[in-house]
Amino acid sequence: MTTQMTPVRPPAPAQKSAPRRGQSSQVSGVGQPGFAWALPATVFFGLFAIAPLIMVGVLSFTSWSGLGSPEFVGMDNWTRVFEDPVMIKSIWLSLLITALGVALQTPLSILLGVWAAGKQRNRAVLSTIYFVPLLLSSTAVSVLWRALLDPNFGVPSQAKWLFGDGNLFGSQSTAIGVLAFVSTWQFTPFHTLIYQGAARAIPQVLYQAAEIDGAGRYRQFFHITLPQLRNSIITSMILMVVGGLTTFETVLILTQGGPGTDTTISAYYMYQKAFKGFDFGAASAIALVLVIAATIISLIVVRVSGYDKMRGSTEGLS
Repeated sequence: MTTQMTPVRPPAPAQKSAPRRGQSSQVSGVGQPGFAWALPATVFFGLFAIAPLIMVGVLSFTSWSGLGSPEFVGMDNWTRVFEDPVMIKSIWLSLLITALGVALQTPLSILLGVWAAGKQRNRAVLSTIYFVPLLLSSTAVSVLWRALLDPNFGVPSQAKWLFGDGNLFGSQSTAIGVLAFVSTWQFTPFHTLIYQGAARAIPQVLYQAAEIDGAGRYRQFFHITLPQLRNSIITSMILMVVGGLTTFETVLILTQGGPGTDTTISAYYMYQKAFKGFDFGAASAIALVLVIAATIISLIVVRVSGYDKMRGSTEGLS
């Protein structure tokens, strides 16, 4: 009696089923929450940013001293603002202080952020000490440096060999230098945090491959670290521009716009118009000029740098 062996065929590979309608759209929507997630922030922004901005825009076409009802005056406030030499000068001073802030804070915060992202000895302790200015308000920082730089009782009065007559607030150049220095001392830790987080997110495999190719520390910094920090640099610069154009407390406490009007920036001039001259219509026009200037400069930075084309790491999944 013989038994015939029947060859068993291997099972056919399972065919992938075609994606159902709507499946591809679900996959491409990974990491993209709906509008409901942004609704609370949108309502908050509308109530406390857009609505006041509209009210300021309306007020810029009126004459109002803070009492009574505003009186419509058309373009009179705008005409007076752009014919005012102090206003024109304040715009240039605001741009100058903003440019100085960007030029000083950007390289310093990049170097400190990359260093703080490393594993050096005592790095955590030194970083904590350096971030102390970030915990203080602009008013507290300004009062502190006003006392330290007082021409009669401060450090300059004890080191006239370095500071001359000791009055750093007596000339335009030194007063602007003080404003730029104090802003750098206060806000560099904030931008350092941005770069510290971005530097820690850089894949270590890039540095390992560079070491294999023989690249030193400096070449790694300029060819790996800086390109990877590009989007963070742009974000930081935009924040510096907006912060520089809206600087107020530092000027109010340190220089009060002096000597004369040599440090009267636009934000401080707006304060003078509104709360010293009781001309809220002109002050509103100055406020809108600041908003427009900050928006234009930010858009230029975004367009020139290509930041508007940046894509998230989860976009394009299919």
